[in-house]
Amino acid sequence: MEMVNIKINGMPLSVPQGSTILEAARYAGIEIPTLCYMKEINEIGACRICVVEVKGARSLVTACVYPVNEGMEVFTNTPKIQKSRRTTLELILSTHDKSCLSCVRSGNCELQKLCNDYGVENVHHYEGDTPHYEKDQTTLHLVRDNNKCILCRRCVAACEQQKVAVIGPNSRGFDTHIACAFEKPLGDVACISCGQCIVNCPTGALTERDQCEEVIAALNDPTKHVIVHTAPAIRATLGEAFGMPIGTNVKGKMAAALRRLGFDKVFDTDFGADLTIMEEANEFIERVKNGGVLPMITSCSPGWVKFCEHYYPELLPHLSSCKSPQQMTGAIIKTWYAEQNGIDPKDIVVVSIMPCTAKKFEVQRDDEAAAGVQDVDIALTTRELARLINRAHINFALLPDEDFDPALGESTGAGAIFGATGGVMEAALRTAADTLEGKSLDSIEYTEVRGTEGYKEATYKVAGMDVNVAVVSGLKNADELLKKIKSGESNYQFVEVMCCPGGCVNGGGQPIQPASVRNFTDLKAIRAKALYDEDKNLPLRKSHESPIIKKLYEEYLGQPGSHKAHEILHTKYVARKKF
Repeated sequence: MEMVNIKINGMPLSVPQGSTILEAARYAGIEIPTLCYMKEINEIGACRICVVEVKGARSLVTACVYPVNEGMEVFTNTPKIQKSRRTTLELILSTHDKSCLSCVRSGNCELQKLCNDYGVENVHHYEGDTPHYEKDQTTLHLVRDNNKCILCRRCVAACEQQKVAVIGPNSRGFDTHIACAFEKPLGDVACISCGQCIVNCPTGALTERDQCEEVIAALNDPTKHVIVHTAPAIRATLGEAFGMPIGTNVKGKMAAALRRLGFDKVFDTDFGADLTIMEEANEFIERVKNGGVLPMITSCSPGWVKFCEHYYPELLPHLSSCKSPQQMTGAIIKTWYAEQNGIDPKDIVVVSIMPCTAKKFEVQRDDEAAAGVQDVDIALTTRELARLINRAHINFALLPDEDFDPALGESTGAGAIFGATGGVMEAALRTAADTLEGKSLDSIEYTEVRGTEGYKEATYKVAGMDVNVAVVSGLKNADELLKKIKSGESNYQFVEVMCCPGGCVNGGGQPIQPASVRNFTDLKAIRAKALYDEDKNLPLRKSHESPIIKKLYEEYLGQPGSHKAHEILHTKYVARKKF
């Protein structure tokens, strides 16, 4: 790698050629502030917060897009720079809703932090006409408040990266605002509810539709039996909301916190992941043996499913008919668990803790009511759970590690890795290979489908035949894959798609990390490692070896793919309008 020699604040530094000033400063331990910049997503140099002085340049330059060159001298914190950044912040605040105390992002707002850093408070000398926007609350998963928008366009770039692009800047000049084409409400366009716009927003302009009050009401209703279950990825991310290092597995503390919040039972969605594998692996084998539609594509990610319904409805027959682990867990709670415990399903409230805002949409889908009532009543994001814990004044860091409740708290390593891209594929292959080979195989780590790359391919020899698989995450990669399937170019038999880049560990409902972290830390890899470590250390690592799964089929479902299993654990999809 060719290096160039520069100076930053008088300090000599050798950095890779092609680096931006922002990246070069990181080598020197200097963090240049940004607002609009998101690496590889939104590199537009628009907000002017990252301006620096370059010796010989006529004016301040934007560090996020300005490349270094041999002999360059850079200054990052001069009075001129400080004044420029302060003025920019004052101008932003002049039209900004400054109700920070009641904002869900207070304490985790990039604009708020910068204003604190530069001593910018309520600004009067730039006051004038302030535009007012009504909140867009037309979707099940999100609230848009343009009164808190700073026009950084990070949400627009995230939506474009997902190949959805249903939002963008409307109008011009002082009237510029982020919205849908023709000012349509978000609920009237082909938004797929992924929430990537939320985790990329630096302020409180975009938030998930908060349902904490609904959960509190249920917990305080003596006529309700309230059960919570938590997705595999939550244990690898919840700790971040309480200041713990990224990738800390807080499964035990999470179970303890949920018990202290007052839930009647605390279950693990990993159980539902194991159950999904049983049905999905069986469905794949049936399709292979009986000439079914191939490739079969996984259906665990509701954002991906909605994308397919909107943009590729002709490929819906390729989707597995299996419900997601969230919905399977809810369905079993309101059927098998309810019957075992003599509880009317109407009196059960199932709350799921999910890394994904699209789960709020999924719980409302048709054909997701195995017991005649919704399989899952309320889906909370990781962020909402953190707020519930804080509201209850539970000291999360000091909690002891506790186990989930039996029996739906029991699971295998295959269920744990569902939260990472490639995890569903690997878990399914472990069961499908054993089934097709007719024996328990020792080799169970399918490392070729691991990793955070957006598009992975592999071929495995199973029972004498080649099984070609593909794993994609992020809808840009899914779009590329679907075009190959549609054209007949691909030769896959089994495909995993996850809506969010890197999978559920990077879902739209996960703890929000500032750009300074997201730009220079591989959140996806660090969080995923926690799940693979859990898998490696569990005694059972194949879904079909789970005692509770065996018991469920023996006592209730019969066998994978049975008529009863289809009634409870499978669903249908619908073509949706694109515009």
